[in-house]
Amino acid sequence: MQEISYVDSIRGFNRFYTRQLGLLNEHLVDSVFSLTEARVMYELAHRDDATASVLAAELGIDIGQLSRILRDFEKRGLLSKIKNKTDARVTMLSLTEKGKADFQALNKLSTAQIEGLLIKKSEADKDSLVRAMKLIETVLGKSAQIDRSFILRPPHAGDYGWMVQKNGEIYSREYAWNEEYEGLVARIVAEFIQKFDPKWERCWIAEKDGENIGAVFIVKVNKDVAKLRLLIVDPKARGLGVGKKLVNECTRFARSKGYKKITLWTNSVLTAARHIYEKEGYKLVKEEPHNSFGHDLIGETWELEL
Repeated sequence: MQEISYVDSIRGFNRFYTRQLGLLNEHLVDSVFSLTEARVMYELAHRDDATASVLAAELGIDIGQLSRILRDFEKRGLLSKIKNKTDARVTMLSLTEKGKADFQALNKLSTAQIEGLLIKKSEADKDSLVRAMKLIETVLGKSAQIDRSFILRPPHAGDYGWMVQKNGEIYSREYAWNEEYEGLVARIVAEFIQKFDPKWERCWIAEKDGENIGAVFIVKVNKDVAKLRLLIVDPKARGLGVGKKLVNECTRFARSKGYKKITLWTNSVLTAARHIYEKEGYKLVKEEPHNSFGHDLIGETWELEL
């Protein structure tokens, strides 16, 4: 295939995709925000280190254009500016409560738009679509060193059994936990399947090159509280950001559903998982010693206010 054909094909796909999402419209998903403004809001909502220079570099936009957007956000009561405590020359940016509320509304509209595109597609078609998009992302942003690409998807037949088996294997090998733990995981998985509420609960499987590498549940406790359960990452996939992405997805989902808090239970020896929770903003609220899985352990309850 000649180079011009590659170019024509990519440009043709871009035209198709922008039509599908209405990206050529003045405002995104019938909101008051343009696509660029929505991207700026997304970064402000998801970063703790937001400054004008950081945003410009991350988004690849002109600093003058960004400055105009930020001034407009400030006039509309969406943006808060605070001088950095260690360097007064640096201004830290964040969304105000009004800004956060507007972003959540925009996020729900965007989610509904994508759900509308996929509503009549089969699970196989959805998986194929996500793999194709991940392939585009991987090829165009390919690293010469490590392929960190993976996808998150709903569970398929056999995935729940894989979760039980993989939990049993990893915790036996790395922590010498006995079969009691695998039995506990089996009960949790069975309860999730039997009581699954698709409106309020989710399971995500992380997959790389057709192989499962991680998983997590988020389940409903009540209308205000969700619970994160059974976060697991296959040892061969550690360092790719799988655990962080799975926990991020739980947070995103819980916020989109209007939960006010996520809670989880873990043990003090699981340092890698605890680090992920801390980075996500979870706070340790309770510690309690217990003897389980053949060991004396310190159980921990963590909570994330949304």
